[in-house]
Amino acid sequence: MQNISKSKKFFSQAQKSIPGGVNSPVRAFKSVGGTPRFLSRALGAYLYDVDENEYVDTICSWGPAIVGHSHPDVIKAIQKASNNGLSFGAPTIGETNLAELICNFLPSVEMVRLTSSGTEATMSAIRLARGVTNRTKIVKFEGCYHGHVDSLLVKAGSGLLTAGNPTSAGIPKPVADETLVLPFNDENALKLCFKKYGKSIAAVIIEPVAGNMNLVKPKFNFLNQLRKECDDAGSILIFDEVMTGFRVGLNGAQGIFGVTPDLTTIGKVIGGGMPMGAFGGKREIMEHIAPLGNVYHAGTLSGNPIAVAAGIATLNILSKNDFFENISEITNEFVTGFLSAAKTYEYSDFSADSIGGMFGLYFHKNIPGSFNEINKCNPKSFNHFFHTMLENGVYLAPSPFEAGFLSIQHEGAPIKKAIESAKVAFRKLKNLEKLEKNSC
Repeated sequence: MQNISKSKKFFSQAQKSIPGGVNSPVRAFKSVGGTPRFLSRALGAYLYDVDENEYVDTICSWGPAIVGHSHPDVIKAIQKASNNGLSFGAPTIGETNLAELICNFLPSVEMVRLTSSGTEATMSAIRLARGVTNRTKIVKFEGCYHGHVDSLLVKAGSGLLTAGNPTSAGIPKPVADETLVLPFNDENALKLCFKKYGKSIAAVIIEPVAGNMNLVKPKFNFLNQLRKECDDAGSILIFDEVMTGFRVGLNGAQGIFGVTPDLTTIGKVIGGGMPMGAFGGKREIMEHIAPLGNVYHAGTLSGNPIAVAAGIATLNILSKNDFFENISEITNEFVTGFLSAAKTYEYSDFSADSIGGMFGLYFHKNIPGSFNEINKCNPKSFNHFFHTMLENGVYLAPSPFEAGFLSIQHEGAPIKKAIESAKVAFRKLKNLEKLEKNSC
């Protein structure tokens, strides 16, 4: 049994001055129960909490730590940059260097504007799309999350083509009414939506590989159909690659699936663990951004020199030595090991999937393809599994609706540790399953 006395103490203290004791909701362990671990340091593939418990990290700061925590090249770049000052509020060469790297790696991006977060990037991309098209409606998909932007914190109504209903207090209904919500991977719904609203749709925003309802891949022709509908209607297609950008491949999900968006939002990996986001795309669209055009975007810390240095160092590592081939193999070994562990203990209500350095674990027989299918997964089983893994030194995302992330440093011992812990967790789940059947 782990000693977590210090985490309990610090969580109690935090709740007095921070809402819920956390600065992002999922950190509170609300979905799974229990005490969130307060972390003190991280190195390579491992996390360490304030009680000095060690964990194999499978969230990697929710994606950014793809080269591993505290990578010496990234730390060196940060130290060098910080010696020259923390922020200037004026242009730096580093901003241009990072922008050029992004444009080189993402063929759809001809110009890019740096921001301080992924939420800021998606918010700005939507404003840009509306400004360029002079239209107001936005299409998003169930289960896709694009930051805490008012018009995107919505879910579908009772009908297929109804406007979104706010999923957060503080969002005026007229704002939510401008967002249409469709099922992910549903081509028929997509065609019907554009048939009815096409000339009013400024943009469609989508995670090309969903990661915020757990990992859900697009069906074979879905993204191609989406590209066609946007072209026919004159709407702007926005790929939200804040999560997938430089995480599933050097050219993002758009490079894997061969579909070219008009605008792309990115974040996480491009900051190397520091706060960073960006949006970019076709030159003729991006030139509508101030000071060239009349769509306003500004940010005191946009292109912060420390974050830029961390991002450049990270992207330079990703671009060498078959990086994505290696991390894909590592992630596949992780997923295959979990599937094998479930099979060993004849636990059938489990499936798993991966792409690049992302993975999904589902407590359901089949890999889900939509938000509705994700909701058929068993949250109770996930909760038991999560806590057993945590007790055995593996830190999973504390929610069944989140994808997981590995780093290049997970090769070898960390993967083996995670798989051995999974065997313990599946054995316990199978025993619980037997007890429940016997008590019926």
